Amino acid sequence: EEELAAVPHYFISSHSMHEEVNASTFARYANDVAERIFAKHDVLVLVGGTGLYFKAFLEGLDDIPEISSTIRQNIVKKYEAEGIEWLQEEIRKSDPKFFAGGEIRNPQRLMRALEVVQGTGRSIKDFHKGAGVEGAAAKYNVEKFAIDVPRELLYTNINTRVESMMEDGLLEEAMALEPYRHLNALQTVGYTELFEHFDGVISLEEAVEKIKKNTRNYAKRQMTWFRKDEQICWISTPGEIIAGR
Repeated sequence: EEELAAVPHYFISSHSMHEEVNASTFARYANDVAERIFAKHDVLVLVGGTGLYFKAFLEGLDDIPEISSTIRQNIVKKYEAEGIEWLQEEIRKSDPKFFAGGEIRNPQRLMRALEVVQGTGRSIKDFHKGAGVEGAAAKYNVEKFAIDVPRELLYTNINTRVESMMEDGLLEEAMALEPYRHLNALQTVGYTELFEHFDGVISLEEAVEKIKKNTRNYAKRQMTWFRKDEQICWISTPGEIIAGR
């Protein structure tokens, strides 16, 4: 609450977990917020780590037709029964474009890609062309910065944060949300591992270690994504510019 009170935040407690939120949803939301902020201020800061959401906001994203909720539910049920290997194989067969260059270790991205190809007959990559939602880069002066944290320190920070989250009530939160585990919003690191623990598949200690491992892997994928962006100015932790413009 102290952090939220220090400066206005957006996209936190902004949507219900029952809503379908994706990159296209975010692009529309962020564009609306940006227009309202720039009506009063000269600068806004977009911060986070989901590269596809940054891309959707900055470069634009084609509108994806609404997908039947039945398709999504069937995919989630099959994933819960068969695991990520099933998702990867389905994507390999039905959306080779995504399989070749998408996040094939991320079940959330895989399920989204699969529901799009099943619902539209087209690869989700076909919609990443930027014609539906105008990109912010075409309207605003955009500067990109990234903090380059040494891997050992980054992983230590992640492990410490997971432990802090557990101390602050993540287990109890997951217990309260367990009846809604099928929702898209809960197919994320931190919840899925604890749901496995509730199912008796792994111990609580194993679940915590798995959260740490999966978060570290997610951070590694984030770094790989952003390293490809030549417009990013990288800053080392003491504040020294080490690469970029």
